[in-house]
Amino acid sequence: MPAPAPPIPVLVVGSGPTGLTLAIDLARRGVGVRIIDKSARFPRSSRAKGPNPRSLEVLEDLGVIDAVLAAGAAPLPMRKYRGGVAIADAEPYAGLRPTPDAPYDRPRMIAQWQLEEVLRARLAEYGVRVELGSELVALAEGEASVTATLAGGGRIEASYVAGCDGGHSAVRKLLGIPFEGRTAETQQMVCGDVEIEGLDRGFWHQWFDEDGAVMLCPIPGTRSGWWFQAGPETDASGAPVPPSLAGFRRLFAKHTGLPGDRLTEATLLSTYRVNERMAARYRVGRAFLAGDAAHVHSIAGGLGMNTGIQDAYNLGWKLARVVSGLAGPALLDTYEEERLPVAAEVLDISGQRLRATLEAIRKPGGGLDSAVGPGTNGLGGGYRWSSLAASPLATSRLRPGDRAPDAPCRDATTGAPIRLFDAFAGPHFTLLGFGTGTTRALREATAAHGEDLRAYGVDAPGPYEPGHHAGGPYGLADHAGHARSAYGIGPDDDLLVLVRPDNHVGLIARSDDGRAVAEIAAHLGGIPYSGTECRS
Repeated sequence: MPAPAPPIPVLVVGSGPTGLTLAIDLARRGVGVRIIDKSARFPRSSRAKGPNPRSLEVLEDLGVIDAVLAAGAAPLPMRKYRGGVAIADAEPYAGLRPTPDAPYDRPRMIAQWQLEEVLRARLAEYGVRVELGSELVALAEGEASVTATLAGGGRIEASYVAGCDGGHSAVRKLLGIPFEGRTAETQQMVCGDVEIEGLDRGFWHQWFDEDGAVMLCPIPGTRSGWWFQAGPETDASGAPVPPSLAGFRRLFAKHTGLPGDRLTEATLLSTYRVNERMAARYRVGRAFLAGDAAHVHSIAGGLGMNTGIQDAYNLGWKLARVVSGLAGPALLDTYEEERLPVAAEVLDISGQRLRATLEAIRKPGGGLDSAVGPGTNGLGGGYRWSSLAASPLATSRLRPGDRAPDAPCRDATTGAPIRLFDAFAGPHFTLLGFGTGTTRALREATAAHGEDLRAYGVDAPGPYEPGHHAGGPYGLADHAGHARSAYGIGPDDDLLVLVRPDNHVGLIARSDDGRAVAEIAAHLGGIPYSGTECRS
């Protein structure tokens, strides 16, 4: 009798942006992964309007940024109306520009189905495809694996399971995790994708009146497709009326003053209610939650899909290191430790942006630009509270746990331009050595960890081999001083900065500290900092 097949390392449940991001991150690290979805076919829903600047950084690391930028569009100016008359235009991102440390200054508008197509194509490059029509109905955890039972009786045994299956998550329900919070039944919208001819596609149109609203945003990559959002109609008793083409036409005519029959098609109709809920836990044994399965909130600020993508980016490298034997299982505890507080903050931010928007639209000239505010670009987040960020040494700009900034540099040998994000791209840790005194530590760390860690000497002496690692660190020239500025490192300082695979600072150390290389090794093994305090 043949021996049973070993479990696959990771089963991902749900093939939206969160699940696809996680599957890609695992697959590119050589980790076996299957991804299932209960849908019979891929949805064509537009839903989320696109990745914010931090998610664009993640998508760049995953190798899909060019496709995302090509399929999407820059955010449009918002044209606001009162009584059917245009009274104000707003461009909430007009004053922003890319900076050396942050290359993306605004979100990218792209229909969710288009983003999912891009991600599925990338996943297929690793030989992994979404298994449709696979509905999860049961989970049973054993000593070394989890058995997932599908509708129809099929079973999948996996070392770990990740529930990325949305707000109605089967994984969360099967694990018995409370989904705590509230549903605001009085705050509703009807939504859908519509076809409209003759409306200027250079604007996101927003009609706000005392008795309701209609918002129409052109869908990138379509000729006449629009995202439609509106306050619902009500019946004689005051109850909301379910969305329909006829209802959308009535709302369109009422608030725009234009003929309702210009709206010729309405699909993917839905009613949106403001939900603010968060899972009490992100992990039960060998099962994890990510994305809407773990948190839902107001759409104000556009943080829902983005928070899910960033959940997956945090979880992926940790799962990969554990299943590959590069780190102990305790590393997986830091996923909930780091991401659950982020979700709580996102609920606060989205709630604040919703209240600001509801207040703004009561007055002529107010609109959805009020939903853009502090915290909505995703660039300020970090994990300073994490046990993985306990190292006490900091710079004037950064502490362990912070997002690692970008900076333009040059190859020390060839003079070719190279960004720090180019150095970070891929599944490895990155060790930056600022200054001439870091060369020895860079070489020792490289010799100890090989391709698991890539070391770069920033303005540190060579010799360096161009184009490959060649048994030693790469050399970078901080020709304009942007790297030292972004990292808060003075011209005479010699410091080591370890960057995690999810592009957050893991450790800052002095190059002459005899413990530095050992602490780097511990961090790669998922062991929290345990040294005595040293001061910058």
